[in-house]
Parts: sequence; C-alpha cells; structure tokens
Amino acid sequence: MNVYRLRLLFSRALRVSLATPLLLTGCQGEPGGEPPPEPGPVDLSQHSDVACENGLPALTGLAIDPAPDTLQLRVVNHRTLPHDVQLVTSEGEPCATASDPQACLARIEALEVTRGFPRICGYSMECTEGFFVTTRGDEVTAYTTADAVRALLGRIDTPQEAALLAYASGYALCGQPAYERGKVRALPDGTFSVVSIQDYDCETNVYETRHDLKVAASGVVTEEGTFPLKEGTPDCVVGRRPVGLQRGRAGDCADARGGYFANAARLEAAAIHAFLRLREELALHGASSELQDAALASAADEVRHTEVTLRLAQRFGATPVPPAVTALPLRPWSEVLLDNTVEGCVRETYGALVAHHQALHARDPEIREAMARIAEDETRHAGLSWDIDAWATPGLSPEARAALHDARRQAIAVLRAEVAAPLDPELTADAGLPSPEVAAALLDSLEQALWA
Repeated sequence: MNVYRLRLLFSRALRVSLATPLLLTGCQGEPGGEPPPEPGPVDLSQHSDVACENGLPALTGLAIDPAPDTLQLRVVNHRTLPHDVQLVTSEGEPCATASDPQACLARIEALEVTRGFPRICGYSMECTEGFFVTTRGDEVTAYTTADAVRALLGRIDTPQEAALLAYASGYALCGQPAYERGKVRALPDGTFSVVSIQDYDCETNVYETRHDLKVAASGVVTEEGTFPLKEGTPDCVVGRRPVGLQRGRAGDCADARGGYFANAARLEAAAIHAFLRLREELALHGASSELQDAALASAADEVRHTEVTLRLAQRFGATPVPPAVTALPLRPWSEVLLDNTVEGCVRETYGALVAHHQALHARDPEIREAMARIAEDETRHAGLSWDIDAWATPGLSPEARAALHDARRQAIAVLRAEVAAPLDPELTADAGLPSPEVAAALLDSLEQALWA
C-alpha cells in the first residue's frame, strides 16, 4: 500500500479522535450531550454453568432435527506443523447408518480442515480452532463457521445449543480455573443469555474481559456488553510479534511509564526476529526482491526502536528483559498470509496509528520526539504488510480469501477488547497513549476507511 495513503488515513483518524472528548460534554439528554450510562453486567444469580467436556462445550442437551448418527467436536492446533487435528468429544455412533461404515470412518479421518471457528488461546498458550463433524448415512460433513453451525442446529431450543453457537462465534466458555466457566440462562422471551470470560493478553494472559451475549432462537448472537475484569497492558500493539515468541514480561516497575517502555523494548526486539523471518519466508515463496528488502529494512528499524525504548525504560527505572523466541520451521504460504493479516494489516497498522497519536499528544518531550521517529517507521512497516497482502491476494482461491477476511475480522474484535482496558493516567498524559474512548474512535475510523 502506498505509504502516503496510510498517512492520509491516519491523519483523518487522528482528527476524528480529537473530537471524541467533545462528544462527552454537555447536559445529559441534550443533543451532543453526555449519553446515558451504559447498562451494567447481567445478574448471574439465575444462570447455570455451561456444560463442558475436555475444556470445550459439551455436545449434550441438543435438539438437532434430523438427528445425526454422530456429532463430534474436533480442533485444529496451529502451533504444530503440519496442523494437528484432534477429536475432543463425540456423541452418538459414527457412521451407524452408513452403507459402508469403514469407508465412512475413513472419510472422517481424511477430512482436510485447516481453518475452524475463530481462534481461542487458553492458559497453556495453545491456540486452537474448533469445528464440528456429523455423519448421516453415507454423508460426512464438517462445520467450520458460525453460520454453518447455525444451519446445523436450526432453531436454538436449549441453553447448550446457545452456548455452542456462542463458542462457534469465537467466545470462550470452558476456561480454567473454574470461575472462567461460561454461564447460560434461558430467558422468558425465548432468547438465551450467555456470558463468556476471556483472556486478551498479547501473549501473556494479562487481563480478562467479560462478554454478555444474547442468543436469539433464530441463532443471531448479539454482544450486549463488554466489561474489563482485570487491567491489562497498553503495549499489545508495539511491533510485529514473531511466531514462537515465548511468554515473558519485564520485572515489576513502580512507574507505569517504566513498565510500559520495558515491555515495549522487549516487543520491539521481538519484531527484529519477526521481520528477519518474514524476509526468509518471502524469499521461500517467491516474493519480489523489493518486498524482501523492505522486510530487511524493517528489521533494521526495529533495532533502533529497541534502543530508543530501552533508554526510555531505564530513564523511568525499569530493566527490560530480552525476548525469547523459539526457532520454528518456515511456514506454508497460507500461514504466512494469515500471520501478515493479523500482525501486519490489523495490529501493526493500528500500532503505527497509536505511535502517531503519541507523537502528537505525549506531554513528555523526549517521548514525543521518540514516537515521532518511530511512527514514521511503523507506517512503512504497516505499508509493507498491505503490499504483501495486495501482491498475494489475487492469486488465492475464494476459500483462502474468505479465511483471510475471517482472520482480519477476529483480529479486530480481539484488538477492540484489548484497547478497552483502563490505562494509568501517566500513560495517557506523559506517553500520549489514547484512552479507551479515543482508542475505540481510532479503531472505528480504520474499520470504516481501511478494514471494511
């Protein structure tokens, strides 16, 4: 993507964000005044735990018509090469009414499913995508999207069906420890209330967010409210995270600015690995020398960013910890593109916009000057991500393009939850980070102008 176009989009987004606080002034109820207070979380006193088995929603309590011989829940693990597909739970007898049961069973095991429901990462840092499998007679069918599950279930008649549809829509319901177990309740109007508590952690399970959902009998899932439960970190969008980045954070620092820049330095250093790996993978899959050179230049930029954020962290009393990145084999092109969509076209693009916001709003002059330089580099990095996307997308199948679209949509949803976490006032004032309200306005602007 032309970097000048990104700069123009960022300029427009920043103008929108400047107007956001003005929308919160005035008298309640007057045009342009303060909106009415947001509704609070739903009362859980009449909710029940979602039935779970092996860490995922159980397949009991369903009313599928016509009933399949079997319903299975399987998961795809994207941390293995090739992708590992595992059977999590199963109800019924597979291929019970098939004319040739052995051939039917062979078709189940031969299913080539590489993408499933929106990815959920657990406390073990295993990130999986689930999908359902049914057999009816000789027919073997995989259901890999929420729409497909909605068609399978038909009318949502039971609480567990509502929970399964929420899970297929990307909401965690069977976490550990026990308090993360999802909640569900049938409401008098025929709808269902489902509550999900999820980690949004960059890569370290830093904080949790509660999602209150309503599931209609027709299968429409609506998010009624989102409520941060545990304060998170504001630096989730610093740099491009490499595959294989291990969990880890800088030590505790009493000064919020020190903690922020310590972890920023760790992630900037990790981005060096990400861009060097990206260059190798671009070369492996036949990308132009221009794209490869841009990736290498981006790695050099990240060296400077690491040095700058390291000095700022030390100034505020923090000692950054170097990143640990596990060496992994180079990936298939489809995985490279999915990673580029999430890390580049969404997270790095938003991160570049945040850096421009900091360059404009940081009260501390040293931070303001540092972010002005970083913002310009990060804008080029975001442009590289979009250039890779533009070069590769025309040659993809409709299914592959749909997978990229779904990954982008899910990444935006995760990012929205991350930036909703409250920030220390020193970070919004001295470091110029956008408040949750301003961050939401920035995301809205990008979603309308770039991600639509």
